[in-house]
Amino acid sequence: MTVQITNPAAPAPNLLAANLICMASMLIWAAGLPAADLIIPLLPADQLSALRMALAALALLPVWALMEGPGALTRVNWLKGIAVGSLIGLGAWFLVQGQARGGAVTAAVISATLPVVGIALEVVLDGRKLKPALIIGLLLSLVGGMLALDFKAGGMSLGFGALLCFGSVVSFALGSRLTVTAFPGLSPIGRTALTISGAAIAVSTVAALGIAAGTPMPEFSGWGWKELTALLIFSVGSLGISQLMWIMSVEKLGIGLSGLHINAAPFYVMIILFLLGGRWDWGQAAAAGLVAVGVLIAQGIIPLGRRRA
Repeated sequence: MTVQITNPAAPAPNLLAANLICMASMLIWAAGLPAADLIIPLLPADQLSALRMALAALALLPVWALMEGPGALTRVNWLKGIAVGSLIGLGAWFLVQGQARGGAVTAAVISATLPVVGIALEVVLDGRKLKPALIIGLLLSLVGGMLALDFKAGGMSLGFGALLCFGSVVSFALGSRLTVTAFPGLSPIGRTALTISGAAIAVSTVAALGIAAGTPMPEFSGWGWKELTALLIFSVGSLGISQLMWIMSVEKLGIGLSGLHINAAPFYVMIILFLLGGRWDWGQAAAAGLVAVGVLIAQGIIPLGRRRA
């Protein structure tokens, strides 16, 4: 029997790498939030979600084929990929609908519950034990996430928009978990490309049915480079690239611990806006630091108290 001893003060390189990948995923995802504010009013939610998923899939599939050969795309279970991808697509559709009804602040506040939902799934499905470090880390992450939000940017609504946003969180958490567990033989690029493609197929079908039922066709005549750039950021970046890195971190950390990182997203948005000429907010920086401490405590990298010899 081999016993592995790790030093809590020096986290394993793979654990550190997984957290850095998750941070990068959240940074790229956060870059899509200002873009989403520009794009959401221009298209119905089902058409926007379908277009977003399709562009992300078109970006990921060639990368998968180049990395593992075109045959990799034919050896997978596409029906299962569509089923799992439908959850991710449903989550994206719920989020667009919820943000349109409740505002960006509502979407951000409800999205902060992702680690709670993720850990709850792990407790129910995997038998995860709720240890004190995990609970304290989760609470610090949630508090930091709330402190990082700018509630003056728009009203906070706990109506139907908030309910749709919470549905997005549950659907996305379950879809992300299944992306890892339902395809154990696939690489991260294979899992992500398959499920995002499945999401694109499912949501595009819904959008097509909506058009057949009388929803107006999308109109792009008034779009310029600003709208097109925002769409690419919102789809290829905030979904395609971000989702690939997110699945890589979920594979290593689990959906619950990975979800803690989402509460630093408002800080990342502030950094992006600062680089574009906005103001620096030390309050958001401190709140992001609180989230980081919560992540480290939840993973045992910062131990609670002294360990007995």
